[in-house]
Amino acid sequence: MYVAVKGGEAAIANAHALLADRRRGDRSVPALRTEQIIEQLGLAVDRCMAEGSLYDRELAALAILQSRGDLIEAIFLVRAYRTTLPRFGYSRPIDTADMLIERRISATFKDLPGGQLLGPTFDYTHRLLDPSIAQGNDVAEPLTAEADHDRAPRVTDMLGHQGLMEPDLGFNHVPQDEVGDLTREPLQYPLDRDLRLQALARGDEGFLLALGYSTQRGYARSHPFVGEIRIGEVEVELDIPELGFPVSLGRVRVTECQMVNQFKGSSKVPPQFTRGYGLVFGQSERKAMSMSLCDRALRARELGEDITAPAQDEEFVISHLDNVQSTGFVEHLKLPHYVDFQAELDMIRTMHAKHAAENSVQEAAE
Repeated sequence: MYVAVKGGEAAIANAHALLADRRRGDRSVPALRTEQIIEQLGLAVDRCMAEGSLYDRELAALAILQSRGDLIEAIFLVRAYRTTLPRFGYSRPIDTADMLIERRISATFKDLPGGQLLGPTFDYTHRLLDPSIAQGNDVAEPLTAEADHDRAPRVTDMLGHQGLMEPDLGFNHVPQDEVGDLTREPLQYPLDRDLRLQALARGDEGFLLALGYSTQRGYARSHPFVGEIRIGEVEVELDIPELGFPVSLGRVRVTECQMVNQFKGSSKVPPQFTRGYGLVFGQSERKAMSMSLCDRALRARELGEDITAPAQDEEFVISHLDNVQSTGFVEHLKLPHYVDFQAELDMIRTMHAKHAAENSVQEAAE
């Protein structure tokens, strides 16, 4: 594309070699292995899988290692690899009510049926640097996390049974062949909620966090409560037409957030709470919460609300939330633009000379 670039192949090869050298670092320090990343940098792996749209811990860890810890670059690598994989079919909708729960909290009910499970979280830490971690002395004995095998009712379902929550018209109410797939078809606005949720699930956590925060600061009609956050493993099943029954493919860890938002009513519908929803791979509750806040904000048109804030503007949000696409547009500015710049440079020089000549004529006339 850039014909003005000459002799760049050797320089690029050297840049790759230097990158590999910097990635390895000091040879006296043991090389980092993917197993260490999976076990000790699990939240980074989870984010890479979620925004890379591929549930594979080994590949995500490899991408993090290859990218020197640059998570957006790692997500880019995972997305690129994902495009090479064959598509065998679509799994059944997962049932999060049947989740093997390792963390479950609610900000709406203290005495939650099934109990609250704090699980592994930074929420109750003091956020003080702990030097003992660097020495490997932070945990004396390995702990085994206990998960709850009992089926726990969702808070929003409990409110729904009382008629206080809008009906849950989820994927179980939509034929599977009618659910969109943004990886197969280009997006056309306005979007149905299934496509919006897919885009939000793949979206950049920081971007969604900022938008979710904006809704709490008054840039949308939102007064949210965390109905429930749950983290755990769910079973994934695939229908096999030749067998006539679903086959289990295994379990995946997910984070689900059900946000309870301000009520809405009309002459036909009694006042009731509305919902925002977030579901992402791995343990990523900040992303799931941000996703649920944005999901609710993007339902403004559906709920007859005025669109006054960025988080409510569907095309703005969906068009800018993908960090791989955003990275491509921003970082392409690093590539050579010599010809384009020279054209503008000639133009500004011509305009500058014309402006100077006009000023000289004006001064002479005066």
